[in-house]
Amino acid sequence: MHWGSPLYLNFLLLIPILMIFFIFVSVKKKKSLDIFGYEDTVRKLYASKSIGKERAKRILIIVVSFLLVLTLARPQIGTRLTMSNRRGVDVLIAIDTSLSMLAQDIKPNRLEKAKLEVASLIDKLKGDRVGIMIFAGSSFVQCPLTLDYNAAKMFLSIIEAGMLPRPGTAIGDAIDKAIASFIKKQRKYKVLVLLTDGEDHQTKPIEAANRAKKEGVIIYTIGIGTKKGEPIPLVDEKGGVTGYKKDRDGEVVMSRLDEVTLQKIALLTNGKYYHASPSEFELDKIYNEIGKMEKKELSSRLFTQYEDRFQYFLGLALILLCIEFVAGDRKRK
Repeated sequence: MHWGSPLYLNFLLLIPILMIFFIFVSVKKKKSLDIFGYEDTVRKLYASKSIGKERAKRILIIVVSFLLVLTLARPQIGTRLTMSNRRGVDVLIAIDTSLSMLAQDIKPNRLEKAKLEVASLIDKLKGDRVGIMIFAGSSFVQCPLTLDYNAAKMFLSIIEAGMLPRPGTAIGDAIDKAIASFIKKQRKYKVLVLLTDGEDHQTKPIEAANRAKKEGVIIYTIGIGTKKGEPIPLVDEKGGVTGYKKDRDGEVVMSRLDEVTLQKIALLTNGKYYHASPSEFELDKIYNEIGKMEKKELSSRLFTQYEDRFQYFLGLALILLCIEFVAGDRKRK
């Protein structure tokens, strides 16, 4: 026998407690009657009371409780083979890991905010393959497209700023890397979610977006940061801020969100641009857009499904409960 919800079997430990309770009540009742009056008088008052029926009713309650616990645990007997088909699209998420993502105009910083957004999006996906790519001056596929969402979130958790050796923000190169990560023959079912502050360093992201459009890749861009800008903190091994990044003239470098470029990238590929918000409403909108897309079959597998048989236990429990309710505790005249 297999159990659908075996956790409820722990409630069987309450059955002995219920039995002890009934024994305690019987002993307490007998003591109370002894205190109440003389034995002959009490015997006459309870002459019509059936001790056997009273015990039988308590046994019925214990049995009903036992059957109800088994019902909650969902006993399953017998199996059948079922074919499961998973349909969805390929969603590749590209995260900017350049040092500018350490700016703290969004708390705790831009990169941590981006990781929170990605984790929330992965939690919303159902049946779609997901992959994670990081980029700075170069690009790297951290997690290839997979149906294992837990694995994707594990790779996401270890992402840090400065992981890639080449500094900068090469959005154009990241888009080209994403194009190469999708199946070349297909001209649909491809989504790229790009999270960055948008400060590209001369890699022509608009031209890369045009190439993505030809390959059927829809790009949704999420801007992390503010237009006003924020200095880029320099962090030591313990995570403490030791200063701020400066240019060759000794001036503090301000990292500003480039919304215009991100809007153009999304517009060219029939996607949409969103600015990261504390409520993360943009994730719901992106998920809804993905949900409207045409799906492809990603996997099929044959699995064994157990048949629920809790109905028999529930039915027997109800019958016994009705018997307990109808049955009296008086002797027949």
